[in-house]
Amino acid sequence: MENLQIVPWEVDELMHEFFIPDYITELANYVLQSYAFSVHSIEVVTTKPDKGGAIWKLETSSGPKSLKLLHRRPTRSMFSLGAQEYLVDVQKARVPPIIKTKDDAPYVEAGGKLWFVAEWILPLEPVTKDLEGAKQLCSALGEFHRLSKGYVPPQGAEVASRLYKWPKSYEKVMNKMDWFRNIGKAYEEMPASPYLLNVIDLFENQAKNSFERLNQSSYWELAQQGNEYWGLVHQDYGWSNGQMGPNGMWIIDLDGVAYDLPIRDLTKLITGTMADLYNWDATWIREMIKAYNEENPISSKLYDILMIDLSLPNEFYKNIKEVVYEPELFLDDTATALIQTIVDTDQSKWPVLEEIKDDWKGVN
Repeated sequence: MENLQIVPWEVDELMHEFFIPDYITELANYVLQSYAFSVHSIEVVTTKPDKGGAIWKLETSSGPKSLKLLHRRPTRSMFSLGAQEYLVDVQKARVPPIIKTKDDAPYVEAGGKLWFVAEWILPLEPVTKDLEGAKQLCSALGEFHRLSKGYVPPQGAEVASRLYKWPKSYEKVMNKMDWFRNIGKAYEEMPASPYLLNVIDLFENQAKNSFERLNQSSYWELAQQGNEYWGLVHQDYGWSNGQMGPNGMWIIDLDGVAYDLPIRDLTKLITGTMADLYNWDATWIREMIKAYNEENPISSKLYDILMIDLSLPNEFYKNIKEVVYEPELFLDDTATALIQTIVDTDQSKWPVLEEIKDDWKGVN
């Protein structure tokens, strides 16, 4: 057991959806021996075979629990587990409490990874996929950001921060456009290539404009206030990781939390919601921002950064970047339809951003 190292595993169409290698199952049983409860049943509910992670649901003598194998470096996982403890123990946030081992430790290290057990919150229900649900998500997100302020990671944890990386992140989006262009030219016989090449200049110019606006903004002034001042972003927040439960909205799956300007999560939530609507809607966005602001007030300078972040071609980049790995498989008729949908939705974005850009003028 001691010498085993967990690595990503292959899954093919003949395997069960939640296939896990036997040695990881054995490690899971080994890890559970560190806890005081007895396990009545164990069921795999999620796997990340490409990264080497998994989640099990446990029925135990102490009620339902989750067992989680974290795929990141142990020192990185220490950062997120420390955050989860801080949010629950210090801030009383609606985040699943971590169950301590017999030795009062928050995790077990096995196979070169960290494992932990948390309460399985019941009942949890997704919010409705309408404006009211979107507002509930934004309100919970604002509360989460506010409560995460002041977090200091435990000794030995690596500090996960994206606070000072925005210009590099924008530059990466801008530079990858040329990669996409070159791939489209190299595979010009593929069905989606002409469509990709036809729109790449449009999105490249958007990325350049956003990058220039960021460099002229108050970004560095805000970032200088530091990690603990701003607190944590979830990085994977949405309709599945914010759910209604006992006493309100709960936020789950905190494995990827990092220090950052909080509106990064809000950008992703707004952009993804507008993509689901296939249309940018000023009323939805205003109501979402208002719901967030009531829990975690947004200054006019931070609002300006949000407007810049929304102007980046986020949906195009997120969906097209996979072309880099397997162009022959990616550039098919499905990609053609995807590109067309993104372009159509993008056309509705700009009048909306123009309409709402001055909403926070004069707010401190």
